[in-house]
Amino acid sequence: MIKIRTELTPKHLERKIERLFEASAVKIRSLDRSWEPSKGAPVFTIGGKYTSRGWTEWTQGFQFGSSILQFDATGETEFLEAGRERTVAAMAPHVSHTGVHDHGFNNVSTYGNLLRLMNEGRIPENRWERNFYELALKCSGAVQAARWSRIADGEGYIYSFNGPHSLFVDTIRSLRSLALAHRLGHVTMGENDCRISLLKRLIEHARTTARYSVYYGEGRDAYDVRGRVAHESVFNINDGNYRCPNSQQGYSPFSTWTRGLAWAICGYAEQLEFLDTLPDSELAALGGRPDIREMMRKAAEATCDFYLEFSPSDGIPYWDTGAPGLHRLGDWMSRASDPFNPYEPVDSSAAAIAAQGLLRLGRYLQNERYWRAGLTVCDALFGEPYLNEDPAHQGLIMHAVYHRPNGWDAMPAGTRVPRGESCLWGDYHAREVALYLLRDIEKKPYLTFWSDPQ
Repeated sequence: MIKIRTELTPKHLERKIERLFEASAVKIRSLDRSWEPSKGAPVFTIGGKYTSRGWTEWTQGFQFGSSILQFDATGETEFLEAGRERTVAAMAPHVSHTGVHDHGFNNVSTYGNLLRLMNEGRIPENRWERNFYELALKCSGAVQAARWSRIADGEGYIYSFNGPHSLFVDTIRSLRSLALAHRLGHVTMGENDCRISLLKRLIEHARTTARYSVYYGEGRDAYDVRGRVAHESVFNINDGNYRCPNSQQGYSPFSTWTRGLAWAICGYAEQLEFLDTLPDSELAALGGRPDIREMMRKAAEATCDFYLEFSPSDGIPYWDTGAPGLHRLGDWMSRASDPFNPYEPVDSSAAAIAAQGLLRLGRYLQNERYWRAGLTVCDALFGEPYLNEDPAHQGLIMHAVYHRPNGWDAMPAGTRVPRGESCLWGDYHAREVALYLLRDIEKKPYLTFWSDPQ
């Protein structure tokens, strides 16, 4: 269980955040110099160097988005120019990618961050540049929303790259693409010129995920523990009925893959924030604000509470709460995480994602427990043995895991447990949550994935 540091404030972490962005600049430059675009997107490090891993191109936006976040935090224009140039040069295929559920990762991290900076007055206003970013985000949201499966109650979900039967909990954070496109006044056009509301699909996907991917301790099955999540929910595409939980990257359908848990924590927290920007009139036909807010709040609180209870004392989780070797660690929840243990890996990338969700939900609900828990996770993540200041290693946050069941992660010689490496989404989300806190410290505008022109 996380031992919440009640004395922590964002100001206490200021020097750690400064060191993070100092190290980050070196990592971004190193990857930019060494990466060959023909290899595809960088995914994780092996021996300290980023390498690709063919499965789906879901990490490219984190590469270029990291440069944009670096500029946002430090004002160093070289990173703005690099992020902007590479977004224009390489991201168009991701805007029109019909085969993935990852638009909120790739396109909001690039086009979305650039539009936000323009709206905030951080980069000069340029009408055609603005139009370019807005068109990319409109198209991205529409393409993502078109990847749609209906369920038995008439609602539905954005299906994963596994196919129409498959709902991934990860996709809760890809709803950002639908939110931005809707905010820009866009809709998806269907057969016979049918206008499909992006907000309607956003709400329905969030509701389906809350209903089937998140558990509430209400006796749904024999392993129904409040707050745990299933990575994948499987449906019969013939009649839309739910069939069973599954897991692609976790240990089992009945344990909790902690990165999936983190996606739910962060995704619901920021969608609650977004919900408050919408007028009642837009929500009335979709269930109404009170019911929609309650659905999201219930899922957010349950997943946050589960994370707090089933993480080590410093808030850096092991990769799955049911991992088969955890029992060999003894009372692992009462101690700080140990990435050097010989039985099961930690996943620092899950911590980077979850920390932001805890902070956002804590602020949204004015809940000190969640807020201080988020700071506690950041305090551990931004120091040893996780923050990597070695200039020879391209990773920023150490001890991340990508796909433990498939055995993709690098392991030091003579060991059977991945450690000592980084992943692009972990590095990106560490930068993002550090920027979130930096803005609080510097009394700058609150960081959201959307913004309005100043």
